[in-house]
Amino acid sequence: MSSQDARYDYVIVGGGSAGCALANRLSADPATTVLVLEAGRSDFRLDPFIHMPAALPYPIGNRLYDWKYESEPEPYMDGRRVYHARGKVLGGSSSINGMIFQRGNPLDYERWAADKGMESWDYAHCLPYFKRMETCLAGADLWRGGSGPLVMERGPATSPLFGAFFEAVQQAGHPLTDDVNGYRQEGFAPFDRNVHRGRRLSAARAYLHPVLDRKNLRVETLAMVTGLTRQGARVTGVEYHRPGRGHRRARAGEVILCGGAINSPQLLLLSGIGPKEDLERLGVDVVADLPGVGANLQDHLEVYIQYASKQPVSIGPWLKHRHKPRIGAEWLFLRRGVGSSNHFEAGGFIRSNDRVDYPNLMFHFLPIAIRYDGSRPAAEHGYQVHIGPMYSDVRGSLTLTSRDPLEHPALRFNYLSTENDRREWIEMVRAARHILNQPAFDVFNAGELSPGPSVESDQEILDWVAKDAETALHPSCTARMGVDEMSVLDPETLRVHGVDGLRVVDASAMPYITNGNIYAPVMMLAEKAADLIAGNTPLPPSDAPFYRYREHDPLYPPGHPLHELSQGGRR
Repeated sequence: MSSQDARYDYVIVGGGSAGCALANRLSADPATTVLVLEAGRSDFRLDPFIHMPAALPYPIGNRLYDWKYESEPEPYMDGRRVYHARGKVLGGSSSINGMIFQRGNPLDYERWAADKGMESWDYAHCLPYFKRMETCLAGADLWRGGSGPLVMERGPATSPLFGAFFEAVQQAGHPLTDDVNGYRQEGFAPFDRNVHRGRRLSAARAYLHPVLDRKNLRVETLAMVTGLTRQGARVTGVEYHRPGRGHRRARAGEVILCGGAINSPQLLLLSGIGPKEDLERLGVDVVADLPGVGANLQDHLEVYIQYASKQPVSIGPWLKHRHKPRIGAEWLFLRRGVGSSNHFEAGGFIRSNDRVDYPNLMFHFLPIAIRYDGSRPAAEHGYQVHIGPMYSDVRGSLTLTSRDPLEHPALRFNYLSTENDRREWIEMVRAARHILNQPAFDVFNAGELSPGPSVESDQEILDWVAKDAETALHPSCTARMGVDEMSVLDPETLRVHGVDGLRVVDASAMPYITNGNIYAPVMMLAEKAADLIAGNTPLPPSDAPFYRYREHDPLYPPGHPLHELSQGGRR
């Protein structure tokens, strides 16, 4: 039966990270029918741009894989627009991202739970769902799972540059940790990655493809949802368009939006769910006056601190065109070689000063000097860290520019707009330079390429960040859970306030961004939402402990360089 004629128990709008997880879990009941509508194309099994880990620069910016969003001119970044890649393919952004798996700090979820009505989103209640979704090849324990669909391979980090990095962070006074997703996040370690046996393990590969033969599950790609159908205040289905097949409808017991922090609030607004004044200005009939739709937009901004290397130990030369046939052949036939890694194999988390309770700065170390678009500085060999504050108090917004669902909404992130955000950027850059100029790097350090020695003062650092920073691609929080007037979703059900038959399950539901890459938190949210939606008994809360800075000896005692750095000093 075609979707035009059928009624489904659940219509999932968006076959991205959360949508794939929900489709798997909800269709596990053979009596439950599920339709997934994905606006993008299929993640074809032999597509190297998706499945080869090292090929991640290729789909970003490519209209076949990427929604290609841009922010509005950012007033604190010289009025420039910041490019935002989002996955337009089955698997969503998990099919084009950097494959870095970070849960965030346990205290992130304590912060969520501190809001009224959010008590069931504390770390104890979230940890069981993190564990259920993963198979940690480093070993299951109190904090890590051992039988889930997401296989976690830990970065080998065998390059001598990684060795120098781990030695340098200790020389700078920072600790190592056993597992940044385990008991103590603070410190440096090899990173977990969504790479398994030399291939990207996207949400589509992990959750959706293994169950596509279920008779109660239907997946349609190139299916752009343009609106919600309803009777009164109840959503009854969706309208969508497929090239060559015209406009179609699908009826639903419930509609679940999983389009991400940009697409989901856009569809809510187009359907009359959002700030009344904004909707009336565009001539959209108001179904529910929810001023929080599109508000509270959060993201991570990042820069690259790049150094040239004296020794030929980076992977830079492998990116020359003459080596690409060999890289492709090794990956295609053997699933090994340069193409089989995302190369974000290690990094860590620190606090920028001793006044914060848990890490607010994140480091990704890379044994090459390169940008996401594949451009490189002149140095043949180099290395870099991707850095950025994790808890910016900046808040942005998403608003409609048109009633046309094909028109992108206006994104205003307001990067660098607060005093605290600017201060943390200064601390961040100084802390990174302090690490990269330790004696451990002396045998490699051929000088800083970016930003370069001319960027010295606080203002020069901020000017450089404004000119050079890119998004870390973590938009979130635009339809947040809560019970106050600016919330959009019921924390206990993820239903949209004041609307029946409609839920949102994706990064837009987060009340606060977590301190790391957001893929893992989104998947946890989807796993927990599946139980809430299906009416399953929730997993029992965990009693696993976690590191709390204020309850332990300070990692950075008085006299530690972080104190000097936090006051604007230099080393």
